[in-house]
Amino acid sequence: MTWHSSTPRAVCIASALLFGGALGWTPLVYPQDAQNRASQSAAPGRGIELLPVQGNISMLAGAGSNITVQVGKDGILLVDAGVAAMSDRVLEAIRTLSKAQITYIVNTSDRPDHVGGNETFARTGRPLAIGRAAQANVFIIAFSTILERMSDRNLTPAIPDRAWPNDTYSVPQKNLYFNGEAVQIFHQSATTDGDSIVLFRRSDVISTGDMFDPTQYPIIDVKNGGSLQGVVEGLNRLRQMAIPADHMEGGTMIIPGHGRLCDMADLAIYHQMVTVVRDRLQDMITRGLTLEQVKAARPTRDFDPIYGSTTGNWTTDMFIEAAYRSLSSTPGTRS
Repeated sequence: MTWHSSTPRAVCIASALLFGGALGWTPLVYPQDAQNRASQSAAPGRGIELLPVQGNISMLAGAGSNITVQVGKDGILLVDAGVAAMSDRVLEAIRTLSKAQITYIVNTSDRPDHVGGNETFARTGRPLAIGRAAQANVFIIAFSTILERMSDRNLTPAIPDRAWPNDTYSVPQKNLYFNGEAVQIFHQSATTDGDSIVLFRRSDVISTGDMFDPTQYPIIDVKNGGSLQGVVEGLNRLRQMAIPADHMEGGTMIIPGHGRLCDMADLAIYHQMVTVVRDRLQDMITRGLTLEQVKAARPTRDFDPIYGSTTGNWTTDMFIEAAYRSLSSTPGTRS
C-alpha cells in the first residue's frame, strides 16, 4: 500500500486550490488516489495494521478509529483506544513495539470507536506512582465534557468507571513531556464540544481525531455541541499547525480519525471540501431554504463520489441535516 502521495497529485491539488476558490457549483477535479481513500480505510475485523510514521510515533489502523502509538523509555502513550472488541489484538500489536506499560491514553472524543479500549488498557500494568490519579493503571486524558458524558448514569449501556477519563482538562491546552518529547493537547470544539488535537512536537506528528476523516464527511454531533463551523475552524487550526515539506507533501505527518496516513496536501483537499459545503449551505440558509429543499438541491453532489454514503452509521443525508441544523442555530462567520 502506498502511503505517500506523488508529485503529480500536488499539481492537481494546487490547481484546485488556486482555481476552485469561487466556491460555486462547478465540480472540482480530485486525483484518483483521493477518490480511493474510503476503500483504504481499515475497519474492525479486516485486520490490524501497525505503520511507522516518524520519530517514535506509529499509527495502528483496523480497530475502529486510528490509534496513535508513542513509545519510549517512559512507557507508551496512545491517542484513542479503538473499539472494545479489538482491544486484545491492539495490545498484541503494541507489544511488538514495546513491552512497557501503557501510561497515557488521550481520548479525542467519546465515541465508542475512540474510547472502547479504555477499560481493557486500564486493567493492564500496575498502579502508577504519580499521585494525581490514585491507584490508576493508566492516565486517561480528555476534555472535561467528555468525562461528563461518559459518566452519565443514564447511558444505556453504562460505561464502566474504569474506562472514564481520570486526568481531564478544561483549559485551551494541556502539556505533557513524555518519552523525550513535548506532547501538546489542544481543545477544539468541532465534531463535539470536547474534541482534542494532539501534537507530538519532536516527531512532528499531529493526531486529529474525527474532525479530519478523509474517508467521509465529518461527523457532527449537534446534541453534544458539534457544528460544521467548528469543524471548519478546527481544520483551519490544523493547517496552521502543520508545516509541509516540498510541494505541500511530507513534513508534518497527520494521523486522521480514520483512513490513511496523511500530510498537508491531503488536509488541504479535505479542508477545501468542508469549506465549500459550509459556504453553500450557509448561502441556502440565508436565502430561506428549508432542510428538505436543501437536501433536494444536493449541495454535496460533486463530493459524494469521494465522501458520500447512502448506508451505514453516517450517511450523506445525516451529514447535511446535522450541518444545516448547526449552521441554522449558530450562523457561522466565514473563515
